[in-house]
Order: sequence, then structure tokens, then C-alpha cells
Amino acid sequence: MTGNPTDRAALPENSAFDAHAIQARWQRAWADADPFRAGGDADTRPRKYVLAMFPYPSGDLHMGHAENYLYSDIVARFWRHRGYNVLHPIGWDSFGLPAENAAIKRGADPRAWTYDNIAQQKSSLHEYGVSFDWSRVLHTSDPEYYTWNQWLFQKLHEKGLAYRKESPVNWCPNDQTVLANEQVVDGHCERCGFEVVKKKLTQWYFKITDYADRLLDDLNQLEGFWPQKVIQMQRNWIGRSVGADIDFAIEGRDEKVTVFSTRPDTLHGATFMVVAPDSDLAAELAAGSSAEVQKRFGDYLQTVQKTSEIDRQTADRPKTGVFLDRYAVNPINGERLPIWAADYVLADYGHGAVMAVPAHDQRDLDFARAFDLPVRVVVDTTAPVTGAMPVIELDDDGVPIDPGAGLDDVDPVRTGIALTGDGRMINSGALDGLSKRNAIARAIEQLEASGTGRGAKTYRLRDWLISRQRFWGTPIPMVHTDDGRILPVPADQLPVQLPSVDGLDLTPKGTSPLGGATEWVTTTDPETGEPARRDPDTMDTFVDSSWYFLRFLSPNDPTQAFAAREADKWGPVDFYIGGVEHAILHLLYARFITKALFDMGLVEFTEPFSSLINQGMVILDGAKMSKSKGNLVLFQDELEAHGADVLRVALAFAGPVEDDKDWADVSTTGAAKFLARALRIAADVDSETDVVWAEGDAGLRRVTHRVWADVPGLVEQTKFNVVVARLMELVNATRKVIDSGAGAGDPAVREAAEAIAMVLDLFAPHSAEEMWSLLGYQPFVGLAVWRQPDPTLLVEESVTAVVQIDGKVRGTLSVSAKISADELEARARADEKVVRALNGREIARAVVRAPKVVSFTTAR
Repeated sequence: MTGNPTDRAALPENSAFDAHAIQARWQRAWADADPFRAGGDADTRPRKYVLAMFPYPSGDLHMGHAENYLYSDIVARFWRHRGYNVLHPIGWDSFGLPAENAAIKRGADPRAWTYDNIAQQKSSLHEYGVSFDWSRVLHTSDPEYYTWNQWLFQKLHEKGLAYRKESPVNWCPNDQTVLANEQVVDGHCERCGFEVVKKKLTQWYFKITDYADRLLDDLNQLEGFWPQKVIQMQRNWIGRSVGADIDFAIEGRDEKVTVFSTRPDTLHGATFMVVAPDSDLAAELAAGSSAEVQKRFGDYLQTVQKTSEIDRQTADRPKTGVFLDRYAVNPINGERLPIWAADYVLADYGHGAVMAVPAHDQRDLDFARAFDLPVRVVVDTTAPVTGAMPVIELDDDGVPIDPGAGLDDVDPVRTGIALTGDGRMINSGALDGLSKRNAIARAIEQLEASGTGRGAKTYRLRDWLISRQRFWGTPIPMVHTDDGRILPVPADQLPVQLPSVDGLDLTPKGTSPLGGATEWVTTTDPETGEPARRDPDTMDTFVDSSWYFLRFLSPNDPTQAFAAREADKWGPVDFYIGGVEHAILHLLYARFITKALFDMGLVEFTEPFSSLINQGMVILDGAKMSKSKGNLVLFQDELEAHGADVLRVALAFAGPVEDDKDWADVSTTGAAKFLARALRIAADVDSETDVVWAEGDAGLRRVTHRVWADVPGLVEQTKFNVVVARLMELVNATRKVIDSGAGAGDPAVREAAEAIAMVLDLFAPHSAEEMWSLLGYQPFVGLAVWRQPDPTLLVEESVTAVVQIDGKVRGTLSVSAKISADELEARARADEKVVRALNGREIARAVVRAPKVVSFTTAR
């Protein structure tokens, strides 16, 4: 749009702020001109890639979306104003369970439900005025997108990072599909809330554990750029533990059992072994026992399988278990250790078995006390661990005399509290007297020398389970032959597209609905041409979102997932904006895929998101909004009631980005009044665009240039609410000058009004464009490069400080408005008039209120 400025008559004195009319006018202009499209190769400006986590089309947008896309738009607009070529795309994460469940409920095709919702959300985002590059829209449920999901799967399979195995998995009985560990929240399905159970199935996995060390160590690169809370959550989820793998012989079993322990130094304190009841090892050991043991174990296993892993790990939960009537042999001293099955050990931790050292592990101690098992102290936590090793007296047989004499008061058998602190080893043979760190190293040396163990690491992180027994997802591009081979679908046959739902029963029933699509599932062996079957499962939708930021770089390219040269130009994402609820799930997977692509030579960076901004939630009356609570504030209703700019300013001003905002406290009325005042200023300006600003009101010019000086730093610190406050101050200062004798023709008024319009564009882009036009400029203010402050106008003003002695004014000082209390007191003590007034009296007390007052009280 290159039309004429807005007619000033459109804003008569005391006119109401017509948000919707202004909004409609400038959205038409943006639609015609497409001003926010990222520049191509000919654009020589530096680049910034700004990305908000893309929405799921589960209906219309909600207030959480309003906040998320407001913040990404503020960042994108800011960097355009700073002279950058900004990429700010949008798409939809459009596969997944909600669409499929809604379709089942309505007897419809999930495609129709999904794309109808996308159309509604797209309309709302246009109405909201977000400066997206609309030429790069993607939907993960389009074959043009998910063909590259399948390409990515096959690349990972080629590198040994995608594999299939049988194991116990998280199973949602309601949605009838498996879930990754990260998708189980407090023992329940994150989608439907149903209690999750364990079920043994053969599934596809991505080998994310191969990257555990890099995923953990590379978090150091993100310190200071990601919220510390998110970094710590990722560290905890990966959960690296360093210790030893220890091989225990089992009586009556040829093969040894390997146990991982972070404390191999405490082997002498092991008094029993615990195995996970849902592990293959437990089943095998029970099968080798009596019929009575087998019956007890079977009953116990049924109970355990109904208990979530979260509950099993709860520290204060009563300990339960079954003795398997089998024994392990301690490799360091030959002692027989009874083997128990107990639910506080998980099948996928370490090797599914632990050596129990009850004196020094609280869960082991609780179990030992519950079943009257021995407790042996091997670390004297009362002994000092610094300085020289203590001298230990030995008897004639070389046995330490009274080791651990100071432990009587902290005896774990009596107190019920395990001794988990540092100390010196006792009752541990050659390790006696060593500190924990030295004892661990020595114990590993002993194990390796005897061939019964080795240094090792283990992780809380488990491989990413990606198979889903549902229809609405990316088909897994593999073929199963009659003779048991599993082969990739040939590249020239990708994408393997989803079939029509006609004739398909999508109702969850434990197997993928795709298995019932006979014509679709039947295919040929790529090697022999014989009949074969497609894999009937679909991929976890977190695969879709793990690399979508790369597809935005080449969204319409039918020949490749993304162009390497575009990834080099734009990647990684400079600013990623979204909720903290994705701190583990999505972010961890995206980091893994990025590192895998780096290893394949397809990208030049190892972290996908350089800077992460997490926003708080929008709540109502102190509670999270939900349909069940009946406290939803609908985005579209608020847009219709107030207009986009009012919503945006009200949300931006409501509080810090990371804080929750209670919609009951958000002032849309105040935002509307502020915008009306800003527009009125633009309409009142009575000077030409070529006016000489330096001749204007000096006080207003200082306020304007202080805004120019401070706002960039405030935006980069995401203090958006403070920027709105500074704009309000500038509007008030400008109005004061207009209403004074200088009037609207003062050049400083125009200068301030133009500054208001340019900064206001971050928060209220329609109103900012309206102001810009009223001020006599061609569109678009959103593309105007911000001005630099005049350093001569940033010099601090001086203030007069009063110096009192015993309550009487004895002098004044001209000082900086930002002088410190210490400096002000020193200046006052040195002032000639103050020294004369003191006349040698001692100052007993000084009260300083910088920069205005210094009050001395003398000793009388």
C-alpha cells in the first residue's frame, strides 16, 4: 500500500478509539503488500530467525496463544526496526490424538476437523496482527511435510538410530496406544488423563541414549540464553550417573547378573539384592524356584503392573516385595545375598537389578527394616574427610579396633535414617580409612583387576519410543516380509500416504487402524517382489515438531527436507518462544534430531535454539483455565469485544513475560484509553515532516531520547511491560507540551509522536500504522528503522541536595540525579559550608536519602 496519509478529520476532538475500523484498514494494507516476508539472497541485511512454538489445531486459539504470539511478534518487529532481515514463520502441528479422537466422536475424517480448525486459527492470527511470513506456512499433516518425516526416519535407521525391540511400554488403556516416558504425567496419559499401565510390545525406537552425554554436556552452551529452570529440568531428565557395572554370580544360573552402582565402594555393605518384578530376570529367577514362590511372585507382579512408575518411585511409599528363594554371590567377599523382587526398582534403570546397601541408601534401609534384613555400616559419616587419613589401630589379627565408634548415635537400624553423607570407609577390608571419592576409584580398580566389574555410566534417559497405534500420524516407512526381514520403503515410493478413512474403524482397540486397511497395508518386498505388509503404526507427533524449524527454511521445496545453504544462512533459531511445559518433551527431541543431522553433515550447528523465552500462563481468578471448570476466556470473544491492539497492549503491560497473568486483573479499559491518547497526539501534531527537531522543547526531547536509549535493552531483556510503561510516560509528557503554550506545532512534539508510533508498533501495530499515516508518512512503520538517541540529550540532569545538621539546613549541593548514597554523604562531609557549621563537632549519625537529603546528627 502506498496511499495517502489518513485523513485527520477521521479523528475529531474527543473521538472514541475505533479499534476495529483501524484494524480492518491496516490488515487490508498488509494483505496487499505482504511487508513481513523475509528477504531473499539479494537482501544484504543481517538476519534474525524468530520462531514461536507452532499451535495444535484443537479448536480456535486461546489466551495462552494470544500471549505466545504477542511475544514472538514483539521480538520479530523489534529486530526489523533494528535493521535486520527477520524470518518469522507460522505453521500447524496438525497430526495427533485430539484430532483423531474428535473425528471418532463425530464419525468424521480427522482431516476435515483438523483443516477446519486451522482455517479458524489462521483467521484469528491475521486478525491479531502478527507479522508472520505467510509465504512459508506448513502443516505437518500434509504429505508434502510428512514425506520428509519418513525420509528422516530412514536416515536415522540407516545410521542405526532407529530400531525395533520388544520391551515393557507405557500403555494408555483409553487411547489404546503406547506413550513415551515423557508423555506420562504423574502416572497418567498427558492427553486424556487415563492411568497408564505397563504392557510388553514390539515397537520402534529412536536411539536418543547414544546422544545422552552430548545432550547433557551441551547444555553448558545454553547457560544464560535459556531459562535456568529449563536447563535444570533437562539435566535431571537425562540423569547421568557415574559408577561401576558389577558382575554378580547367581547360584544355579550360568550367566552372571550385572548391577550398576554409583557406590561400588560400599560393596562390603551389600546385604541383599533387589530385582525389578517386571523384568525378564525376575521372571526367570522365580521360574527356577518352588511353585509356592512362583505363585507369590505372579500375584505380586499383577499388583505391580497396575502401579505407575511415578508411584513406585515415591520415597514415602511402604516397601513391598517377594523373596525369590534365590541367592547372588558378592564378588568382593563371597557372601550369599538373598534376591528379592521389589517394585521400587525399575526394569529400565541400569540392568533392572540393584545391590542393596541398606545402611547407606534410604529406600534399601526402608525395605530392610520392613523385611528384617541385615544392615551393615561401611561408611563412618562421623569421621572427618579432610586432612590426612586417620590412624587406625589393628589387633593381632590385623582387624581394626573399634572402627566407627562414633556411629552409635546415628545407627540407621535404630534411627531409620540411612547414612548418606561423606565419611571414611570401615568394615571394608583394603578400603578402610579411605574417603568416599578415593574408595570409589579404588573399588573400581579392584573390580577391574579381578574381572568382576568395570567403570560405567547410566542414565535416567531412555530411548525415544515413537510407535503409535493410531491412524492420524505419519506412517512408518518400513515393509515387513514373510520371512521376517524389515526393509525401508524405496525412496522413490515416498511418501507412504495415509489411506482414506472410508471403511476404516478408527476406534482405539490396541492395534493400529491402518492394519485394517487391507489394500493399503498390502505391498511387495522391495528386494524380491513377493507379497509383504506395510508397518501399520504411525510416528509419535513429537517427530513432526523435532525438526519443523528447518522445514520453514524451504517449505515449498519438493526435492529436499531443507536446503543446506538456507540452514547455514538462518540456523539455528535465534529466539524461540513458548511455554515451559515443553521443557523436556519437545526441546529434548529437537536437540537430539539436530545433533543427529549435524553428524550426518546436513547442518552446521549442534543446538537448534540459541535463545529460549518461556512465558507464563494466562489464568482466571487464580486458577488455570479449562472447559471442565467453566472458566475459559475465549480469544475470539476478546478480539471481538476489544480489538487486537487493546488485547496486545493489555497483555504486554500485565506483568513480566515469565509470570502468570490473571485475566481478571488485566486492564483492557486502560489499554484502550492509552491507545486513544496516543492516536490523538498524532492527529494533533501541527508541524511538517521536515521540521528541525533541535529547536523543540528541551525537556520533552530528553524524555524522547531517553526512550530511544533505554527501550532496546529493555526489549532484549524481555521487559516488555516496562517498555509499555515508558511509552505511557512519553505520551503523558507529549500531551503536557501540546496543552502548554508551545502547542502541537512544537517540533519536539512531532519528534516524540514519531517515536511513540515506532515503538508502539511492537505492541499495537494497527494503531502504530494509523499514527504513522496521520503524521504524514507512507506505510509501513513496521519497516522503519529506529532512530539513535542524541547523546547530548542523555546527560543526567542535576538536582539540589539539602544538607541538614541537627535538623537545620546548613547547605545545598548540586549533584547528579543518580548519585549514590555513599558519594552524596562524602560530598556533604567535605562541603565548606557544612564543615564551618559543624565547627569541630563529631557527627554521631548520618541519614542519607540520595539524591535529595543528607541529615547529620552531632554528638552533644
